[in-house]
Amino acid sequence: MLPLLPEPRIAIVRLYFYFFDIDARHSHRQSAQARPAAMLPNRCSHFPIQTMYTLYYSPGTASMVVHLALLELGVAHELRLIDLDAKAQKDPEYLRLNPSGVVPTLIVDGAPYYECAALMLMLGERHADTGLAPMPGAAGRNRFLQWTLHFANTLQPAFRQWFYPADFGPPDQADAMREFARRRIEAVWERLEAHLAANGPYLLGDAFSLLDLYATMLMRWSRNMPKPADRWPTIATLAQRIKARASWKRVYEIEGLGEWA
Repeated sequence: MLPLLPEPRIAIVRLYFYFFDIDARHSHRQSAQARPAAMLPNRCSHFPIQTMYTLYYSPGTASMVVHLALLELGVAHELRLIDLDAKAQKDPEYLRLNPSGVVPTLIVDGAPYYECAALMLMLGERHADTGLAPMPGAAGRNRFLQWTLHFANTLQPAFRQWFYPADFGPPDQADAMREFARRRIEAVWERLEAHLAANGPYLLGDAFSLLDLYATMLMRWSRNMPKPADRWPTIATLAQRIKARASWKRVYEIEGLGEWA
């Protein structure tokens, strides 16, 4: 049985506290590197008090973008591993947190929320001071919302059809359904390639944002497809930029990932 908040008795819990250096954020936000809280100087007291988040995750899944966002935002968080192979996501206790029986689930102020795109938007707005998600009225806001929902409504469902064709129709149609999914996925890469070539290097132009993390997580899912996302040259450049970030390397370390490092 999975523990429910605020149940204090947790078998194994890993805690990660990351904050961004204030001077680095103000002088060169894009190159700011996360540092453990113990290494921060006293000026950390200038930060507002931050919520402790709890992320229910599984390595390399849709929870990855939320994990990356928590690290990039520099907010305190706790990780709880959901073993998908053991069907822990279908445990009645977990279903009380997330009735869809999937990851991620994020506990915010004691309440559970889910859907990775929604969590990314929520975190960006709750930590607007980081500048990693444009706020209403800001330049780039409309584009930020457009691509976020395009990925959530078009690309993610196509990946689900690619990986789990049996969920979409009879077994004898699996190959046809995967072919249809492949075309949908590659059409998004074509669209993204054109956008980045005209407006890059990031999805919002010169500014790195949480949206780039979302896009790169989805690129990673295509790594074993006939034509992975990084076969498109401008997309590949963005992928390399994101994979060079400390947050990406840290997620690989924590989640035990290896492919497409």
